[in-house]
Amino acid sequence: MGVRDDIETRYATVDGGGQVAYQAIGDGPIDVLVNSMSGVPVDMMWEEPRVVRFLDRLSSFCRHVWFDTRGTGASDSIEHAEGRMVESTVDDMVAVVDHLGCDRVAILGLGVPVGVLFAAAHPDRTRALVLADCSVRYRRADDYPAGWTDQEIDERIEAVRKGGYPANRVAAPSLSEDVAFQRWFDRAHRLNFRPGDRLWRLQSALNVDLRAALGAVRAPTLVVTHRDRSGAAQSQYIAAQIDGAKHLELPSADSLPFAPHSVASLDTVEEFLTGRLPPVQLDRVLATILFTDIVNSTEQATSLGDRRWRELLNSHDAVIEREVERFRGRRVKSTGDGVLATFDGPGRAVRCACAIRDGIHALGLDIRAGLHSGEIELHEDDVSGIAVHIGQRVAAHARPNEVLVSRTVADLLAGSDVVFRDQGEHGLKGVTGRWRLFEVIAQDA
Repeated sequence: MGVRDDIETRYATVDGGGQVAYQAIGDGPIDVLVNSMSGVPVDMMWEEPRVVRFLDRLSSFCRHVWFDTRGTGASDSIEHAEGRMVESTVDDMVAVVDHLGCDRVAILGLGVPVGVLFAAAHPDRTRALVLADCSVRYRRADDYPAGWTDQEIDERIEAVRKGGYPANRVAAPSLSEDVAFQRWFDRAHRLNFRPGDRLWRLQSALNVDLRAALGAVRAPTLVVTHRDRSGAAQSQYIAAQIDGAKHLELPSADSLPFAPHSVASLDTVEEFLTGRLPPVQLDRVLATILFTDIVNSTEQATSLGDRRWRELLNSHDAVIEREVERFRGRRVKSTGDGVLATFDGPGRAVRCACAIRDGIHALGLDIRAGLHSGEIELHEDDVSGIAVHIGQRVAAHARPNEVLVSRTVADLLAGSDVVFRDQGEHGLKGVTGRWRLFEVIAQDA
């Protein structure tokens, strides 16, 4: 069938470097950005008739945009993505939306719903959210019985390691006897991933934990679940955790969007996206909060004298200003001997904290840093909310030259190249309950 003459693969540049390949299809009144983990590169979609019919059906009511995340398909290699699948995918989404000049988009999420993070961190750019057979966490936990056991996770990883995991048959069992489709899907997977990357990406996906972002989603949300698939309970969990989410359950084990039973759900998706959607609250966003503080500042100021201390503080402030800008954060305000800054990605926030610590240590000063991810309220020159308070309390528990994070940050970075050391549970002044904290012991800046 081949690529259609009127569809062009274009490239968007990510802030900080790297090219993202994408295709914009259709010209409907709604822009839909598809965050798909199906393993099919954009340049191969037009070679399979089932996919073409699905794309044409979407084009009947929207302009839909498909992209290869960095490290897959025609996009830049994984080195540009710096080994951080979730956060780099959000950056890819922002780059594509910017390149298209879209003010607001609906997000169609398939697989790992990175669109949840996009919607929570960028509510002003999110029209609506559709999550089809998604999982915010795959691994079972005491507070997450919907997940798979460690043995089930290990079996999937080992099957991919040996090349025997039938992703096509698991994702679309109703098409297991369609030989032409199976050959196309197998070839798409082979061409989508670079040698060695498929296993790494699977391991990263299976360790993802995006549950902390669900409560911060304010966009109108539709969750589609094929209830006979093995991860149906994980999709049902999402529907229960997003306030006001609509839930559609279909009697099928298919999860590929272009499988027969999945295509049937497009009538509901069209009705949802083209109907009257409630406004999105824009003064609350998901962010990672960073607090830093100079250790023993009073004693050092006394010993150095006012002039020398002021010079040192100016150098301290310059380091913070430089690093916050480099990692695309927002410096909210000075806290006297430190800073309050916010970031739309937890990975950048952690790397910024480490860079600030190292840069200031070179000046002869020690700092402590604390980070927490949560929903904050935006004001003209400030931020507020319980998440800000928690970030400040986490910083207070840090030792000299230590970057300490809440469990929420550690969960959001599960599967990344940031390594944490569990520091146990602590009480945070003014915050109910016990909070598990983690020290950052390794990160690839």
